[in-house]
Amino acid sequence: MATLAAVGLQWGDEGKGKIIDVLSEYYDIVVRFQGGSNAGHTVIIGDKTFKFRIMPSGAVRGKTVVIGNGVVVDPRILLTELGDLERNGLPVNLVLSERAHIITPYHIQIDGLIEEAKGSSRVGTTKRGIGPTYADKISRIGLRVCDLLYDPTHAWDQFERLTNERITRLYGASYVRSPDEVFQDLTTMVDKLAPYVADTGHFLVDAMQSDKHILLEGAQGTLLDVDHGTYPYVTSSNCVSGAAATGSGIPPTSIDAVLGISKAYVTRVGAGPFPTEIEGDTGVQIQERGGEFGTVTGRPRRCGWLDLVALKYATRLNGADYLAITKIDVLSGINPLKVCVAYDIDGTETTRFPATSGQLNQVTPVYEELSGWDDFSSADWSRMKTDGYDSLPSEIHEYLAYIEQYTGSRVAIISIGPARTDTIMVPDVADHITYVGTQ
Repeated sequence: MATLAAVGLQWGDEGKGKIIDVLSEYYDIVVRFQGGSNAGHTVIIGDKTFKFRIMPSGAVRGKTVVIGNGVVVDPRILLTELGDLERNGLPVNLVLSERAHIITPYHIQIDGLIEEAKGSSRVGTTKRGIGPTYADKISRIGLRVCDLLYDPTHAWDQFERLTNERITRLYGASYVRSPDEVFQDLTTMVDKLAPYVADTGHFLVDAMQSDKHILLEGAQGTLLDVDHGTYPYVTSSNCVSGAAATGSGIPPTSIDAVLGISKAYVTRVGAGPFPTEIEGDTGVQIQERGGEFGTVTGRPRRCGWLDLVALKYATRLNGADYLAITKIDVLSGINPLKVCVAYDIDGTETTRFPATSGQLNQVTPVYEELSGWDDFSSADWSRMKTDGYDSLPSEIHEYLAYIEQYTGSRVAIISIGPARTDTIMVPDVADHITYVGTQ
């Protein structure tokens, strides 16, 4: 195995940043293939915490990191993250796709205006300009890195089509800044990024032919996918493993395996249906112990019991061969634990994940109860990290086995804390996704 895609299986916030950081030790190149600066990845190394919005998590290990053509790029945020890493003594070997689309201040302004106009029907966007940028990409009026770098005259024409007095005519608002000023600012920032710009698809295919090992990193999560998620309460890109090829420029046949990442429970930020949401003290306990607040926005995340119907749907959709289960320590001391095994819709049980948010809002979760485990001390968790998978309590083994049996995928990684070292690899299984960098 040389190429692994790692994707979230829930509504994002599954702990992908930490898992990607752990796995990147075994890979040569880490690739971000979709999303934008609305995604927050947190990596904790010793006493330092890195919070990335767009930079692939592998940057903190000094790996070659690639921002693919499927990503929408706010150049100001990317330059800020580059500067932060360099100030921490971590120079970045970055390759930025020349085909990536640029987020402009107007996209950010339009994002806020659209959300405000929706009133009570708003979907909870981060207002970072992601949706409007993807919309302009599909409408063929978007502005790309290569336009600004290679063909400034065409870029200005494209920029005029992009602005086209939309804000004044459609929304009755004033431009945040003049088009001339914004265009010059964007040109200056992209010029600073020029040393990193390349044809990333060509770069990655060449790397594969040179036997380099590649880790493809998804943002958000499957249930936020614009096609397969809880529409319209979704993000504006495809978050599933199938997008790893289109968003990076590599052949889909070159992806050897898929790792799906899931919390031991479920969270969701913003609006939208959430069948297993926990009301009351237990939900608050999980939120506080799990630090369930958005990396980018700081918004509190809603917390719920593990939804196996949704997890099996996401596992099938992504073809997830293996699973990483994160934050299992957060459930310590809660007994019994509930897992959703079916949905009741008007008296009929189903294990099919509904297509519409309206249907999902109507379901009643059908639960099985599993035994919880003790609220262990820090010393206990440290001992288990040292002694490995077999030292985990039998109740955790049973919880993980239940997930495996229901989804048909094997658990390879268990996360018991936010730090890089708070990770337990499952013997034999994890070898399939971590041995490649040592060959």
